[in-house]
Amino acid sequence: MSGQLIYVMGPSGAGKDSLLSFAREKIPGEPVVFAHRYITRAAGEGENHVALTQEEFAARSALGLFALEWSSHALRYGIGIELDAWLARGCTVVVNGSRAHLAQALARYPRAAVVHVDAAPDILEARLGARARETPGQVAARLARRATFTLPQGVSLTVIDNSGALEEAGHAFVEVVRRAATRR
Repeated sequence: MSGQLIYVMGPSGAGKDSLLSFAREKIPGEPVVFAHRYITRAAGEGENHVALTQEEFAARSALGLFALEWSSHALRYGIGIELDAWLARGCTVVVNGSRAHLAQALARYPRAAVVHVDAAPDILEARLGARARETPGQVAARLARRATFTLPQGVSLTVIDNSGALEEAGHAFVEVVRRAATRR
């Protein structure tokens, strides 16, 4: 039996972590796993991840312990190889990925369903500013960078606008996850 990968991506500030958290609360007990990310950033700040030092990340990477990995904004991100075991057991697995590394994810998981989460530019700016992780100049540079992605023919894409109430976008995302889980 083979599970379904749901690859969630979108610009910083679009609310991907909020949608993942919302869905986690709404679908307990279903055959859905939300993969945590390994990131070379301290834990906290509203994101569910495992914090690693640069050295720890490099060592895990050298050992082949990441199914997916990428670098962005001076940080390294990884999804552990446990992802493959979950998929092999028939689970629907949700990952918070990167638009810039979509091609690598699809090369390894060609049946992945892709979810692009976005929000209006003024909403993105307000959310990034509220996080206070970056200077206003860094926020402006992040907003100016619109990572492009191309979707190969036959790959499922769902676009979710998370500019408004979390519940509205959250329910749309939960529906995507439930639909994937029932297709296993």
